Amino acid sequence: METTASDRPARDGESASGPVDPAEFGAERFSNRELSWLEFGDRLLDLAGDDSLPLLERVKFLAIFSEGLDEFFQVRVAGLKDQVDAGLRARSIDGLRPSEALRAIRDLVERLEARQAQIFLDGIVPGLADAGIRLSDWTTLDDDDRDYLVDVFHRQIFPVLTPLSVDPGHPFPYISNLSLNLIVRVGDPLTGVERVARVKVPPLLSRFVVMPDGERFVPLEQVIAAHLGTLFPDMVIGEHFAFRVTRNADLALEEDEADDLLLAIEMELRRRRFGRAVRLEIGSDMSQDMSDMLVHELDVTVEDLYATPAPLDLGGLWAVYALDRPDLHMEAWAPMTPPRLATAGNEAAELFSVLRERDVLVHHPYDSFTTSVDAFVAQAAVDPDVLAIKQTLYRTSGDSPIVASLIRAAELGKQVAAVVELKARFDEQNNIVWARALEEAGVHVVYGLVGLKTHSKTALVVRREEDGIRRYCHLGTGNYNSKTARQYEDLGLLSADPEVGADVGDLFNFLTGYSRYDHYRKLLVAPVGLKNRVIDLIEREAAAGPAGRIVIKVNGLTHPEVIDALYRASQRQVPIDLVVRGVCCVRPGVEGLSETIRVRSIVGRFLEHSRIYRFGGGVRALTLLMGSADLMERNLDRRIEVLVPVEDEELQARLIEVLELNLADDTNAWSLGPEGTWTRVPRVEGISVQARLQELALGRARRRREEPMAGSSA
Repeated sequence: METTASDRPARDGESASGPVDPAEFGAERFSNRELSWLEFGDRLLDLAGDDSLPLLERVKFLAIFSEGLDEFFQVRVAGLKDQVDAGLRARSIDGLRPSEALRAIRDLVERLEARQAQIFLDGIVPGLADAGIRLSDWTTLDDDDRDYLVDVFHRQIFPVLTPLSVDPGHPFPYISNLSLNLIVRVGDPLTGVERVARVKVPPLLSRFVVMPDGERFVPLEQVIAAHLGTLFPDMVIGEHFAFRVTRNADLALEEDEADDLLLAIEMELRRRRFGRAVRLEIGSDMSQDMSDMLVHELDVTVEDLYATPAPLDLGGLWAVYALDRPDLHMEAWAPMTPPRLATAGNEAAELFSVLRERDVLVHHPYDSFTTSVDAFVAQAAVDPDVLAIKQTLYRTSGDSPIVASLIRAAELGKQVAAVVELKARFDEQNNIVWARALEEAGVHVVYGLVGLKTHSKTALVVRREEDGIRRYCHLGTGNYNSKTARQYEDLGLLSADPEVGADVGDLFNFLTGYSRYDHYRKLLVAPVGLKNRVIDLIEREAAAGPAGRIVIKVNGLTHPEVIDALYRASQRQVPIDLVVRGVCCVRPGVEGLSETIRVRSIVGRFLEHSRIYRFGGGVRALTLLMGSADLMERNLDRRIEVLVPVEDEELQARLIEVLELNLADDTNAWSLGPEGTWTRVPRVEGISVQARLQELALGRARRRREEPMAGSSA
């Protein structure tokens, strides 16, 4: 940023060097959201190219990058293209028009894809070969290997293939979203007529065919290409190339379509298959006339065309990552049962009696999701004193224990309500299936709210006890998904706090009923007041000047009002640390604007996903919040989000410890500079927040096991 506070007029009553309205710095005070996401992808590629990591962990990061880029094009690029088509020229908060953003995106994506190909071809493939795992090319196979693949082709692949030719009677076929295809030139030796045909690579088959030794893989499209003569018998097979299409996959649900939200979502899912093409991927060996034909037939432009020397769709590398090679993976981690949720014999505790004594904080994947959150709902389902269970479901696993518990509770006659968010992007179909299964079991199912996504992670158990009705709650930062809870770093608070319970009860009444309730005792709820309360807390710290303190850990930070509030606090010399895993539009360290703001990103073995907010502390009042809300426009203005205060001093200490470890990490950390670029934090002490939190979880479990021994010797 070129302009500083000294170049701008001072406000009334302030010197030229004093605080100024952040708006006077113009659009340059914000980074572009889309480019910031791509910079996150660059950090993933840093890990994929890191020779110090186990080889299959590097493969995992390549797969994550590839899948993330697919989603980026389906949603973010598609949205920008829609704006261009609509003739919109309005600038985003960073000053770029949609067309300008698209040009900048293409430049950066080309660089990232070139880096991805280089890492894969020059690093991963030779490294796998050295470890005895070969990503083989058909041309390098011997006769026995080819005989094996011929058999596989005829038994498993050929029956599901459908070759489609292009001629006056057969127009160019529709190419489905993210499908891998072969375009083939086929000639008739008798008539000399030449045509083009398309063969779709079956998406339900594995991306790579595994050889009998279990450690060699051949791309599926190469096996198909080697048998094109079988698909087009007695024809002359000419050149053939792989290609892949990405389409607009964002749901465009209109308010007036939502009389039946379930039906509207199902209709939109059908439309998604026919969304506009926004990206065409080809191998860099494709001939010019073939690529020109695809550009024309798919109605894309040359700016939508991306060529790579690497195999297309490296998201298929998950099949390689799944290899049972402990020597090439990080050491397996088994989550610990939180000590207060285990008895002396490590049996499941009676959760409700534990929570009546004190709140419990669980930190996944260090703490077990199964023996905490799953157990909370499972115990409630069969407890004869539990009268009702209410739950939000955003994304869940295919064999969800929580959904099974909700069904069991309904079968036992309990009142069960589930708010199933049908608009959870790319999980819509799964959620429709779960919603119908729950309804069939007698669960009261609510399909979210029109115009708002229900993103909060909340569960409420209403229990009859000797002294009356008591509410027990779980409020979390992550989805109710026991599988991703082993891969995502998340927090959850289990509580019997009466005021929190009353707030959660009011929230569910708002979600399932019809009201504008916005008066919560302790919870911060979006969109009714969470944003304003966060800004109030920032301003509270700003009033304290250098004695203030702000530490925020989120996945994304893009909301201009929140960012400007942070800039104002920084101008008053408040120390501000931001840990932002992904998209971040803040420009830290800018003279006169954000000199006291530091921004870092943690990207490691587990996906950092928790949201923690710290305001104050030390000799000043401390406010600690955790919950589902990132500081983005969609979260604060268009979603149901919840933050809950953590007031127990012991649990506050644990959250502060997590934040301090994030700030001390020099193994998995990147730092954001004032110009908007990320650099890896130099390794000095070798601190890894994730490794340290594993050690702390093991220590808590060990001390719990030793407690009975200490008691018996006393």
